[in-house]
Order: sequence, then structure tokens, then C-alpha cells
Amino acid sequence: MNRDIDSEGQPHANRQYDANDPLRQAFDAEGSVGQSAVMPVIEEQLQVGKKVVETGSVRINKIVREEEVTVETPVVVEKLDIERIPINQYVESAPPAVRYEGDVMIVPILEEVVVVQKRLRLVEELRITKRQEHTQVSQPVILRKEEVTVERRDNDVTTTGTASPNAVNPNANPLL
Repeated sequence: MNRDIDSEGQPHANRQYDANDPLRQAFDAEGSVGQSAVMPVIEEQLQVGKKVVETGSVRINKIVREEEVTVETPVVVEKLDIERIPINQYVESAPPAVRYEGDVMIVPILEEVVVVQKRLRLVEELRITKRQEHTQVSQPVILRKEEVTVERRDNDVTTTGTASPNAVNPNANPLL
């Protein structure tokens, strides 16, 4: 009778005899052919976990500096030139309130004159011309610039560096 049994409890013909094999020892201890043997079945289980380990730290300082600069800005100022032109004519009806001749706005000025009969007399017209003057205005402006200091502390090494917006290294580590 072949007593070699594989992992599923079936006889295994190619199995070599090993005196230290627990399966072999269990059957040899019982020794009888008709008797059953109790054999413990052991299974290993794996539990995988992870934990966070601090390897270093980073300290960041931010400084805001103010700088006053002079800014040249073009400014448009509109001014009105008013020219009074005496007309002194009597009119039968009121002229249009406002009329334009090119870029000149003309506003008629009327007055009532008491006579035996009442008539309208055009006293004067206002000629209003709009013109633009271009000037440069200097004005102090406060600009702010930020500087950042990064200090990385590993377990045995401390590294300090500064960065400004004008000096960017594309190969630099963004966390340092």
C-alpha cells in the first residue's frame, strides 16, 4: 500500500520518502491500515499594511516687499472752448435747440423783447468746440514682490533655499 499523499489527500506516486515529513510521521505513528489519523491542516495568511513615516519636513517663509515706481500713463483731458457770437436779429419762430457744424455744437440763445408786438430776436449763438489734449502724467505706484524661503529638514540634513518670481529653475524640485 502506498502511503504517500499529496496536498489534496490523494496518493502521490512520485513523492520521495522524508522521515521528517509531518504527514509521514502522522501515518507511521498510527501504523494500522484500517485506522484513521487526525492531521492538522495549516494555512498561512498574509496581512498587508502600510504606515506613514516622516523622512523630513519643509518650512516656507513668505516675505512681501514694497517698491515705489514711477509709471508714465497717457491721459486724455477734454476741454470746451466757448465762443459768443452776437447775432441781434428778430426771428419769427424759435430755431432748433441745438445744431452741429462739423465738430462744433451751436446753441441758440433767445430773448423776448417787449414791443407793441412781441417778436423773437436771436441775440447770440454759443459755438462750443470739443478738443482733446494729450499729456503724460507721472504718478507714484506701489508694487509688491513676494520672496519665498524654503527650508527642508531631512532626518540628518537641513537645506535652505530662496526663490523669487524672476529666477525660476525648471529642473528644481517643486517641494524644496
